[in-house]
Amino acid sequence: MSGYGNYLNLIALSLFSYHVTGSAFGVGAVMALRLFSGVLAGLGSAALAARTTRLRIMVGADIGQGLAMTVLAVFADRTPVWLLGCAVVVTGAGNVCFTVALRSAVPAMVGPEARTRANGLLVTGRSIATVLGFASAAPVIAFGGYGAAFAVNAASFAVCAVALLALRPRTDAEDPGPEKRGQEEGAERAGRRRVWRGAAGLPGLLLGMILLRGADAFASSSHNVALPVVAHATEPSGPALFMTRFWVAWAVGTIAAHFVLKRAAKGSEWGERAFAWGTLAMSVLFVAAFTGLPVAGLMAVAACAGFADGWTEIVYTSRLQAAPDRQRSRLFGMSATAETAGFAVGTVLAAAALEVLPAPTVVGVFHGAAVCAALLLLAFAATAARSPSPIRRSEGDTHGTGPGTGTPAGA
Repeated sequence: MSGYGNYLNLIALSLFSYHVTGSAFGVGAVMALRLFSGVLAGLGSAALAARTTRLRIMVGADIGQGLAMTVLAVFADRTPVWLLGCAVVVTGAGNVCFTVALRSAVPAMVGPEARTRANGLLVTGRSIATVLGFASAAPVIAFGGYGAAFAVNAASFAVCAVALLALRPRTDAEDPGPEKRGQEEGAERAGRRRVWRGAAGLPGLLLGMILLRGADAFASSSHNVALPVVAHATEPSGPALFMTRFWVAWAVGTIAAHFVLKRAAKGSEWGERAFAWGTLAMSVLFVAAFTGLPVAGLMAVAACAGFADGWTEIVYTSRLQAAPDRQRSRLFGMSATAETAGFAVGTVLAAAALEVLPAPTVVGVFHGAAVCAALLLLAFAATAARSPSPIRRSEGDTHGTGPGTGTPAGA
């Protein structure tokens, strides 16, 4: 429900920003403000999680975003620019805080063994919400105006908050106590001195996955910006139908990825190589979607791209969730920062590039960068597999063996 409201609002807020500011620059500025607030929220999410529970963070994010949307719904006919700016800051930061808290809480909610299946269900729900939100935005706005769209989004946040308060799921691991916590911190510091580790105190492969995720977000911005351009050029009489077909096929692919992983994993974990190969395949498929394929071919390629997208999302999130509870919020905060920043920078650059270059070229260049990043991670993973055993133990002692890595492996 909350995801549906978000994707409906994604279209409504973009159109409303143009209505309020009266210029394309204003729309870009509003989007940049939303993304920038998300970057800051990602940086501060770990510190916030250390001071309160993830359940409170999620409920607080829902309440804050719901109130912001309620204010916009009430003042939809006379919204000043400053009020719109405040609302997008709250929604941008709230969405990132909620996502970081939810992803890092999944192992505590369902148990470490069931996290891959849970992540698959979350991806499936997001995919369905994407299609329904995009498809219903136009009729909702046409029927009730922007106020109705914002009210629906506010109601979706209220449903999510009420569900969390009613279910009260366990979102944090038990505190090991000061003595045990001190021993863990001492062992972690000693391990950092003994072996090589990546920046920010993370194993190199984990850091590489987060950087690749940021590169993937950078590349994905290009097809999100280019798709409306291609839709208008290909089917000028029905661009909405073109985009609906594309995203429905994509959603079917992401749902299929959940069912395949649920059957194939059988309790094992998929690691860095599976994530890198999935990202590489996804980028190649998105490039192929912009090569002028017939309708049937386009839908088939979009479904395959959705499968790769769902695969990488589930594998990546499950991999980060294998980290200790105390580290997960920091990992997902860094990931949210990398993803949001990559998408923000990519959106600006892709929009500028589309003014002078055709859409297939822009998408090819952006996703080519993601392919190169995926190949680098694969090369690094192969090098790490041949490293001395102390390094391998530091990279992999937090999770099981998976077919994606071929070695002990540790979103």
